[in-house]
Amino acid sequence: MKNTPYPQVKESDESELNLKQIFEQYAFYWKWFVISVFACLFIAFVYLRYAQKIYNTSAKILLQDEKQASGDMAGLAELSSMTGMGNSSAAFVNDQIEVLRSRRLMRKVVDVNRLNISYFSKGKIKSSEMLEKHAPLKLMLLEPNHPRLDSVFYTFTVSKQGERYQVKDEANGAQDYQLGSRLETPIGPISLVPQESSRLWEGDLQISYMPAETSVDFMRAGVQVSPNSERQSFLVNFSMDHPLIPKAELVLNSLIEQYNKDVTYDKAQVTRATSAFINSRLELISRDLEEADAKVANFKDRNQMTDTQAEAQLYMQTATENERKLVEYQTQLSLADMMREATSSTEYNLLPSNIGLSDPSIQANIQSYNGLVLERDDLLKSATPDNPVVQQLSRNIEQVNKTLQISLDNYRKVLQGNVDALLVQKDKFEGRLNQIPNQERGFKDISRQQQTIETLYLFLLQKREETEIKAAATPANIKIVDAAYGSWVPVSPKKPIVMLGALILGFLVPFGILYIKFLLDNKIHSRKDIEEAMHAPILGEIPSSDHPIIEDNDRSSLAEAIRILRTNITFMLGSAKKQESSVLYVTSTTSGEGKSFIATNLAKILSMSGKKVLLIGADIRSPKVLDYLGLSHLQHTNIGITQYLVNPDMSVSNIVIQKPAPYNFDIIYSGYIAPNPAELLMNGHFADLIAYGRMQYDYVIVDTAPVSMVTDTLLIAEHADMTIYVTRANYLDKRLLNIPKELYEEGKLNNMAVVVNDVDFKRGYGYGYGYGYGYGEGQEVSFRKRIMNIIKGKGNKPKPRG
Repeated sequence: MKNTPYPQVKESDESELNLKQIFEQYAFYWKWFVISVFACLFIAFVYLRYAQKIYNTSAKILLQDEKQASGDMAGLAELSSMTGMGNSSAAFVNDQIEVLRSRRLMRKVVDVNRLNISYFSKGKIKSSEMLEKHAPLKLMLLEPNHPRLDSVFYTFTVSKQGERYQVKDEANGAQDYQLGSRLETPIGPISLVPQESSRLWEGDLQISYMPAETSVDFMRAGVQVSPNSERQSFLVNFSMDHPLIPKAELVLNSLIEQYNKDVTYDKAQVTRATSAFINSRLELISRDLEEADAKVANFKDRNQMTDTQAEAQLYMQTATENERKLVEYQTQLSLADMMREATSSTEYNLLPSNIGLSDPSIQANIQSYNGLVLERDDLLKSATPDNPVVQQLSRNIEQVNKTLQISLDNYRKVLQGNVDALLVQKDKFEGRLNQIPNQERGFKDISRQQQTIETLYLFLLQKREETEIKAAATPANIKIVDAAYGSWVPVSPKKPIVMLGALILGFLVPFGILYIKFLLDNKIHSRKDIEEAMHAPILGEIPSSDHPIIEDNDRSSLAEAIRILRTNITFMLGSAKKQESSVLYVTSTTSGEGKSFIATNLAKILSMSGKKVLLIGADIRSPKVLDYLGLSHLQHTNIGITQYLVNPDMSVSNIVIQKPAPYNFDIIYSGYIAPNPAELLMNGHFADLIAYGRMQYDYVIVDTAPVSMVTDTLLIAEHADMTIYVTRANYLDKRLLNIPKELYEEGKLNNMAVVVNDVDFKRGYGYGYGYGYGYGEGQEVSFRKRIMNIIKGKGNKPKPRG
């Protein structure tokens, strides 16, 4: 019988991806996903516990541009930047950022802070870095110019045990050490000096030295300098990610400080150059001024002058004073002569008093004289000149007169001397005043040169002071908006991201493994694989089962699947031919796909429906029918097909096993294994066996040999009303589907239909039968029990099927 097309259910889009099937396919391995997620989360937790945390430290400064435009010029600069003609502020900021990123500045930072020497406190799992000032010991390089300092990396560990210290490195191993002593190392002689925290220190201290240039590279790579987002802004942002926040703050603050010093030094160069020029000119002009001053001094020495104008004025003042004194002395002299003449009289007359004589002794004598004269005159009013008292008064008057005359003579001599001296001075002053105009003309020629040099000298002194004041009052080059500050929230590793990544990785790892497994998997898994390979009708899918054969009144998924198979067979046989007896061949591509399993269960389900069934084990190379039925013991008491084919005179009824308990169908087993099974099947007597079955039974089920391994089935294929081709899921290679495809398309197997055996619906393959199968009718199973069954894998590992 030729194969007839079986009506296929037309899909709207055959290439459409069945997402539900894929989900179920992966969901079957949900335990893998759970274990993987928990493992990844645990690893992430351990990683976060011991991973080195990286913190971000930032700073911000405002650059001060001396050339920055102001007022109208600022407006023009902004207008030019808006029109795209230029942006001087952005260019200035970018130039300064390149300076901040330079190796030269970072080398200064490294050298000043000794950043090429690192200190670590060693723990059981990880080490923690500390600043040098916080370290218990300080590394001192005894030869700072040692040639190996620029090329050698050196790390060693210092251990403290009580009062003993031990130094351990790869080059020299462990050796005892006394603090402060000399220690020979690959980087030259060093010394370890204790610091304040050394008293409280216990444990291991790791000290690492790297060449300064390498440290510069590390620091430059770790420091990010960026401009502000605003185009016209002069703000510069600093950022550094480092495990030790104080060290990052030290680096950024030191970098800003070194940049400020660098800019200050550049600006001070102009001041220093100006000061140097002024000082050099002052040295030359000082010598010229000394020469001019010497000429002026020589001229004044020669001419006995100091300041011509002042000297002339002094001479005028002195001459006037001299003239006044001369007049005064001459007046006194005249008064003295007048008084001398008055004292020459022989009569007792009163002398004038208060006439201007400045000598007090003469005034006193005049007053004494006048007093005696007045007393004598009073006495003469009552007495005669001969009176002794009068005479005594006369003698006293004469004596006082003589004394007065002597005083006047002496006073006159003094006045005359003063007058003579003043006259001499008067003549001298008049002669000197006459010489001053000529000396002044000669002095001006010399002093003019002196004044010119002196003016230039004073000008340079003023400029030098202005330069020094400008240097001392230089405005700040930068303004620190924010000093370096480190946030204690780590930027790496970020806990939410790590945990989320672990969660995602926990899903991706089993997913990737399963994806590769599925990608490399070339086994068939469901009827869809059969439908994609060929257009043969599919009778049904048989689920995985722990039991080799169904039981009476069985409501399991296996029993229901066999019942569906029975219905589909009836449908196909009814459409193929109209007769009471049907011969069903059961074959497969290779052994182990379950053809004997299908044949035995199909025989039982048909017998349960009241049909007379004969099960023939025609696989005379590898018989398994009695094994599946649990009737292996009958092999020893019964003969089989092999014996019948060898001796066709034997009656067929002799080899039929009549309804062996507990089954309600007859069996003809294969018999002993013959050495020439193909030749036996070709001798024509197998047709007699089939003919006997048609006459005696409603259904004859023949368990044949696999078609890909031997030709036995093809030799007897013409006797079948229907060929049930068994393919086992998760067992048959998809590439072997070309064999049933070719057999179907070429019609070598009559009325061929496919049964997919051992389908594990829990894996999500195929279309399934829904829920409710697998348990007795009306029996309810709790959710907890179903979960426990899944965890224990109950029902997931069916026994091998032949």
